[in-house]
Amino acid sequence: MKSTRNRTCKLIAIILFLFIALSSSACGGVPPTEPAPEPPPSVATFEQAVTNPGSESPPQTSSEPQPPAEAELIVFAAASMTNTLEEIALLYKEIAPHITLIFNFDSSGTLKTQIEEGAESDLFISAAQRQMNELEELGLLFDGTRINILENKVALVSAPGNPKNIAGFTSLVDALLGGDILMAIGNSDVPVGQYTISIFGYFGLDEDALARSGVLTYGSNVREVTTQVSEASVAVGIVYQTDAFSAKLDVLDFATPEMCGQIIYPAAVLRDTANMEEAQAFLNFLFTPAALAVFESVGFSALR
Repeated sequence: MKSTRNRTCKLIAIILFLFIALSSSACGGVPPTEPAPEPPPSVATFEQAVTNPGSESPPQTSSEPQPPAEAELIVFAAASMTNTLEEIALLYKEIAPHITLIFNFDSSGTLKTQIEEGAESDLFISAAQRQMNELEELGLLFDGTRINILENKVALVSAPGNPKNIAGFTSLVDALLGGDILMAIGNSDVPVGQYTISIFGYFGLDEDALARSGVLTYGSNVREVTTQVSEASVAVGIVYQTDAFSAKLDVLDFATPEMCGQIIYPAAVLRDTANMEEAQAFLNFLFTPAALAVFESVGFSALR
């Protein structure tokens, strides 16, 4: 009887063990659930990423063209170009507002000397070939940039009212030899003075002898000669026709090529320029119809 009771207890224990095991297996068999997806970024978050990109954001590109860098361009030019280049500078500012043009106007001889002595300059425009030739021989021009741009004329002009009644170069010679006149000319180191000496040679006149006789006064550039005539401190003078036009002087005669050759204005970019592209661009602009119209309005002639 006791044995039967023991077997019954063992059977009950086995049944309870199996029940507990099966219950544990059923509870642990539930498969893990997938994590919930993150919500998409809000519009505000996207706008903030665009306006305030972080270190990992891709670089932003702009479709706006970048303005050209500001630059100063120093132009050494013959004094006879003062009015025209100042007017052309206003036109150029409209198409190249980033360029500031700085002009140094004087006689071509003075400008040449300044360049030789190391004066800062980007572009040189001379009233004669001689000064440009000398700079080229010294290797001070940027190779391939020299070009002839304009032709001028040498004019015999009178003070208001033509007080000595000079009709032209022939009557001027008679007045000079007679000592009954005072005439203004350029110094021998400036182009207008060199052209005048050539005219004297054509008529057989000796400049030194004329100077000793007291019939000549001098100017360090053509503007000074023009001023002397305009103020009637002399009876006549030899200047460029462009200066005569600007000063509203009466032109009595023009020198022929046989008297003094052609009056050609060459230009070139200087070797030591720090603004090669800007200097060449402005030089090119001098050949545009707008710039040539300004030159021609005072008597210059275009060469191309």
